[in-house]
Amino acid sequence: MGFIKKLLDRFRRNYDEYDDEEWDEEESSREIDFDNKEQRNDYVRNCLEKMADATKELENLNFEYNMVTSYLKDMEEIEALPQEESEQLKECAKRVSLLQDRKTDFMGRARRITDEKYRMVERMEEEVEEGLEKIAEAEEYQELIRKDLSRLDGEKHAYLYRKSEVMRLISDTKGMAVICVTALGLCVLLLLFLQFFLEMDTKLGYLLTAGAAAVVITMIYVKHMDARRELKRVETGINKIILLQNKVKIRYVNNTNLLEYLYMKYGASSGQELAAMWENYQIEKEEREKFRRAELDLDYSEQELLQILKCYQIQDPAIWLHQTEAILDPKEMVEIRHNLIIRRQSLRRRMDYNREVVAGTSQRDIKALVERYPKYAKEIMQTVEEYEKKFNAN
Repeated sequence: MGFIKKLLDRFRRNYDEYDDEEWDEEESSREIDFDNKEQRNDYVRNCLEKMADATKELENLNFEYNMVTSYLKDMEEIEALPQEESEQLKECAKRVSLLQDRKTDFMGRARRITDEKYRMVERMEEEVEEGLEKIAEAEEYQELIRKDLSRLDGEKHAYLYRKSEVMRLISDTKGMAVICVTALGLCVLLLLFLQFFLEMDTKLGYLLTAGAAAVVITMIYVKHMDARRELKRVETGINKIILLQNKVKIRYVNNTNLLEYLYMKYGASSGQELAAMWENYQIEKEEREKFRRAELDLDYSEQELLQILKCYQIQDPAIWLHQTEAILDPKEMVEIRHNLIIRRQSLRRRMDYNREVVAGTSQRDIKALVERYPKYAKEIMQTVEEYEKKFNAN
């Protein structure tokens, strides 16, 4: 608030010189009625606010300007170092730059395993190899069970097909027996007709008919009984296969539940996935350990660089940790100096604008208002004092 304080002091020095009765009201060129107290006070407060804003901006710009100037001085100090000390500084900066590049490469590399998976495997690191063995055994056993189920299912279908054939054979023998009995009956009726109506000798016919019927019926009976026994054997075989299937299915369910539990425990969908995860974890662990050691080396080298810079009275040595290339490459140093000079010129222009245009114009406007309307000088000074107290309180 230097400008406001300066203005207030000016008002205090000159206030007694103004006589309200001796000054005539002048025609204002602005669209503000300065005889209106509310408009007049708003105008003064607006000027004071612009001065306050300019003062705040100047404080920020001064801080930034001094910081940029300090950077430029630091650059001059570094460039002015003797040859031996400059080489020592560059050697340390080179180590820092190399370690920073390694850190950047590590942070930007494609991860072999997500952080979530890495932490999960890390928690069970001592159990993973045992888990791999268990999963491998369970998956191998699961494959054997599937093969057994497939084989049993094939045998069951073979038995069912055989059963359907035997059932057809039994049905065929029954049909053949009916046909044979029907044919026998017809033959007997024919022989009776020949015997009684044609008075022929049919003894031989009866013998041949009876013999043929006996042979055929015996063959059909034997075949039928064989089919019955085969049916019983097939049904027994089917029942045994069903019992075996049930046992194997129980083993399959138990083994499947075991696999699901192991998959859930180790966060994988297969033993192959877990093996790949374990391999990636081991590689990632080794790389992270290298990164950890590199970070320790980087921290040590950065502290060493800071100590060297502090010895040369560098105002802000920490900034050089992030621009080691400028220490190593004179072209980079020139580029940074050029940018800093441009920044300082820009800051100076902004400072001049806020000091001369914003704050200066507002100060001149208030002074002109007092000179044009001396009868309001006391009131204007009171407004300035109130604003100054309010600003200082904030």
